[in-house]
Amino acid sequence: MDLTYTEEEVEFRARAREWLSANVPRGLRSGDTAEGFAQHVEWEKRLFDARWAVVSWPERYGGRDASLWEWLIFEEEYYRAGAPARVTQNGIFLLAPTVFEYGTPGQQDAILPRMAAAEDLWCQGWSEPGAGSDLAATVSRGVRDPGGGWRLTGQKTWTTRGAFCTHLFGLFRTDPASERHRGLTYFLVPLDADGVTVRGFQRLDGDEGFAEVFLEDVHVGDDAVLGGLDDGWRVAMATTGSERGLTLRSPGRFTSAAERLIELARERSLAATPALRDHIVQAWIDAEAYHLFTLAQVTGIVAGRSPGAESSLNKVFWSELDIRLHTAALDLLGGEAELDGPWTRGFLFSLAGPIYAGTNEIQRNIIAERLLGLPRK
Repeated sequence: MDLTYTEEEVEFRARAREWLSANVPRGLRSGDTAEGFAQHVEWEKRLFDARWAVVSWPERYGGRDASLWEWLIFEEEYYRAGAPARVTQNGIFLLAPTVFEYGTPGQQDAILPRMAAAEDLWCQGWSEPGAGSDLAATVSRGVRDPGGGWRLTGQKTWTTRGAFCTHLFGLFRTDPASERHRGLTYFLVPLDADGVTVRGFQRLDGDEGFAEVFLEDVHVGDDAVLGGLDDGWRVAMATTGSERGLTLRSPGRFTSAAERLIELARERSLAATPALRDHIVQAWIDAEAYHLFTLAQVTGIVAGRSPGAESSLNKVFWSELDIRLHTAALDLLGGEAELDGPWTRGFLFSLAGPIYAGTNEIQRNIIAERLLGLPRK
């Protein structure tokens, strides 16, 4: 693995840093509130206008045809600049890789430019009231319409930012005789379609972006199917691989947080116990380890190797690293940690990391069986 950057990559970093330094907004509200979401969308549109929204995408979709290495560089600079969280992430980082892999040319041309421009805003319809994190227990159904297209019925819940989005992607059971992983189809659903009801609800922290989505005999066309009929599980695994692996949580997010943690420790003159100092140093080391692991993973991807089950290893590490980073910061802050500041809100969000994108208990089973070759219990 070559850790040196080419002259072109160094120039790319400089351009990204210069633009972000001059344009990153400050003081936006949480993207999980209605007001904050609107502010974030305006920021995303500015990113797109400057062709920084999707740097690794083809130019015809608003990207720069940047390499994976350049994408990682941009992510490092994005977080270094303290730029806002991406409210378009479920579309750009999760759905888009799946559209590139499984979408028809017509679907790619229709979906990707509007997604990049933050015109269409996507949420993920995985969880259901009776299924929780068990995606294979999906019962929402799709029935062939004799007049053409499909009729979708069911309920999705815990839909992140669903209260503000325009479109949903998710699984529906299209073979009523099927069980578990079989007979599922991956659908793309406009949330303004007749028969869709979106009901937002507040979390305990007051943010209001979560939603339940009810579908009652919702008609969609055949072009709403992504991938093959009854082949939704395979298509969904491509999306969950993105969610657990490289694209959702780039190392820049954590190396930046580790640097801020070190700055906080210096501000406090490391007024902490030896155990806390060890905790801080270990969190910084772990962030660097994740960075190096990702570089090794990208090296393999560029060489044509698919990460496969390694994405589960990735997900367990970054989700637990996020908690360690924020726990160390709160320990440093002491009583001030009770105030509603960035570290406090970051800590509360980090606690969800071992749950979303597939619980870490399930990810450890995948690691044991598929990477270590251990027998299924």
